[in-house]
Amino acid sequence: MIVSQTWLNEYVSLDMPLGELTDKLTMSGLNLEGVEVVDGDSAIDLEVTSNRPDCLGHIGVAREVGVLFGQPLTIPEADVSTGAEKTADVTSVEIECPDLCPQYVARVIKGVTVGPSPEWIASRLRTVGITPINNIVDITNYVLLECGQPLHAFDFDKLKENRIVVRRAREGETIEAIDHKTYPLTTDMCVIADAENPVAIGGVMGGASTEISDRTQNVLIEVANFAPLSIRGTARKLSLFSDSTYRFERGVDEQQLLWASNRCSELILATSGGILLDEPVIAGEIPQWEPDAVILRFDQISRLLGINILPKECVRILTDLGMTAVGEASDEMAAFTAPSWRRDLTRECDLIEEIGRIHGYDRVPEDIDIPVVAIIDTPRDVVRDRISDVLTAAGYHEAVTMSFVSREAFDLFTPRGDAEPLSVEHSSRKHENILRQSLVPSLLVSRRDNERQGTFNARLFEIANVYLAAKPEDPKTQPTVLSLVTGDSFATLRGLVDAIAHAVNGSATVTAQSVDVAQFAAGRGAELLLNGEHWGWLGEIDRSVTDQLDLRDAVTVCEIELAPLIALLERTPQYESLPQYPSMHRDLNFVLDDSVTWQELERIVQISAGPLLDGVSFVDQYRGKQIPTGKKSYVLTVAYRSPDRTLTSEEVDTAQKTVVAACEQQLGAVQR
Repeated sequence: MIVSQTWLNEYVSLDMPLGELTDKLTMSGLNLEGVEVVDGDSAIDLEVTSNRPDCLGHIGVAREVGVLFGQPLTIPEADVSTGAEKTADVTSVEIECPDLCPQYVARVIKGVTVGPSPEWIASRLRTVGITPINNIVDITNYVLLECGQPLHAFDFDKLKENRIVVRRAREGETIEAIDHKTYPLTTDMCVIADAENPVAIGGVMGGASTEISDRTQNVLIEVANFAPLSIRGTARKLSLFSDSTYRFERGVDEQQLLWASNRCSELILATSGGILLDEPVIAGEIPQWEPDAVILRFDQISRLLGINILPKECVRILTDLGMTAVGEASDEMAAFTAPSWRRDLTRECDLIEEIGRIHGYDRVPEDIDIPVVAIIDTPRDVVRDRISDVLTAAGYHEAVTMSFVSREAFDLFTPRGDAEPLSVEHSSRKHENILRQSLVPSLLVSRRDNERQGTFNARLFEIANVYLAAKPEDPKTQPTVLSLVTGDSFATLRGLVDAIAHAVNGSATVTAQSVDVAQFAAGRGAELLLNGEHWGWLGEIDRSVTDQLDLRDAVTVCEIELAPLIALLERTPQYESLPQYPSMHRDLNFVLDDSVTWQELERIVQISAGPLLDGVSFVDQYRGKQIPTGKKSYVLTVAYRSPDRTLTSEEVDTAQKTVVAACEQQLGAVQR
């Protein structure tokens, strides 16, 4: 934002040296980019952060200067005199897309004389880098740079039927803008139209057909509010960026729409003559500004800033910034409501930040002792850390994705059945407006994006909340879940899940049972149980889903809840001495019915092997040649060990025969 020192002095007295002014502004958050002398005036280039659109006008910067130096702020009254004829008698405004343009104010001035602007206006515009054009256009630019509200002026007589329709662009429509380039429009763009055609791209650029010229006699002044997301999307699609789009993208104060309209009219009447028609036409409701009160506890100031500031000074700073005190302040606290131009002030810490920057960060002693409070990891933190350790050691990368997804992405994985999701209706979230019930869809999309960049078999995991319950009578829950997406086999991922459970609690037992999830390949999905209770799902994604995402490789996924793990957390791992005697291993290869699960086979082996059993390990599963239809082969390794002696081959063989016999009798297994 480039501000003119002369122009700024109109609103607040600048009786301080320029260097002191820029230093104070820099320390308060408006960083100085540079100063240049133009026509004897100083052009001050300030960096304005995205949360401070109020400083994208001279009045906003002047307000900051006034608070920093204790100077009163003078804002023009914008008083106008009108004729007897009413604006509504000559024009009308209709908004067909209130989600893109919620408010529109139109005023008409008849009998203007278009010509060069007075030197005081032209000089100020040149100082801030704007080339003067004519008195009408220059004043719309002047008011924009004065208060931060974009405006546009139409040649009223060139509007078909002298009316304004704010609507979405129609398929195939184009417009010749005032830069005399033709732009194709799409149906997600907002246009300002007359009775027939678009005459401006809403909030972006006006059209050539209604631009102000030397022959213009009657003017319609537009002051409107446009949805930031719509402006951002349109500007990027058309590669049209301007001072107006920059401000609309960051949000304007709709409470100043009428002031900006009056101010523009006042200046046009003063420089161009004419008669202002009575009463503006206002389409869309301009809502009352009713912010929630924010409570400020004075003891929190020293806790966050490390210095003590008197409550009286805190109240002065906040009221000078435009905040309104609610009730009487006590020695302990005070309550404030933010002005309409400071929508970023919603929390106590926001108010403390304002106090700190106006009081001066340079006044905070460098050697001040700030108390340090030791933070003890919560059980949730410990579980997350252990999970991350296991997964990163296994070659996984943590992903962080948005909680909002599109309907198409939501349907990629629905293990909870057809439960309707929570959704929002807002112009900033048109496409991805559903709160996810699973993290898997987001990770699948991330895996696809990795493949498109040439990174295949990306092993991804994410720990985040999901959002359940869509019916008003249902309690809304936000369980934290862990999701994994990989190209590894079902068995490999199953072993990793065991490792996660054992990292949290060495005695935890993970089992699986078949489950019907629409997105799992037939016979390749399981419900996971932790100590016999539902824990999550694991399975191989069906090819129809991976084809929909254009994924090259097969994908296996898992999603488990964190709460059961947190409940089982062993903060101090239990020590077990290393075995003193070697183990002996025996491999088995069984052919079983396709309906027999690994969990059933594992359970029979564990029961029948006796006290010498040291562990059962899955090796492989096979279907295909040499295996009859409806059958499958499991390969497993059984380990035997004694805690007090070295086992003999005969002892192990006896136990192994018992295992084989039990599997044959109870599961109908045939040893290969």
